[in-house]
Amino acid sequence: MSGIVVVSHSRQLAEAAVALVAGLMPSLDVNVQVAAGTPDGGLGTDPTAVMAGIEAADDSEGVLLLADVGSGIMSAQMAVELIDSELTERTVVSPAPLVEGLLAAYAAAGTGCPFDQVCERAANAAADKRCQVEG
Repeated sequence: MSGIVVVSHSRQLAEAAVALVAGLMPSLDVNVQVAAGTPDGGLGTDPTAVMAGIEAADDSEGVLLLADVGSGIMSAQMAVELIDSELTERTVVSPAPLVEGLLAAYAAAGTGCPFDQVCERAANAAADKRCQVEG
């Protein structure tokens, strides 16, 4: 099954997003790791925490990284560059918005979709929301 890492400047935000998605789909069991905030509880991101999250989420199918903004994206990208090359090949930084992308990826991973479909569904999450809003 695909793994997911939520990268955010705020541990509270990341944990709330994971709780929301898991609460909406309680029958699904997805390996979601959180790499968020600083060790002292402040705001920030850390590529080494993201690397640890990737390693914990990996089950050899693939790991999708969902990041909030700015340096969260940069930390995710840096972590991918620093991990083992074999793991790099099956790790993707998603362009998806954090909550919508997490919702789509969680549903896809939890229902056994292949990793490429998990990535695609997350990446399309903003467009899906736009269609819903605009009709």
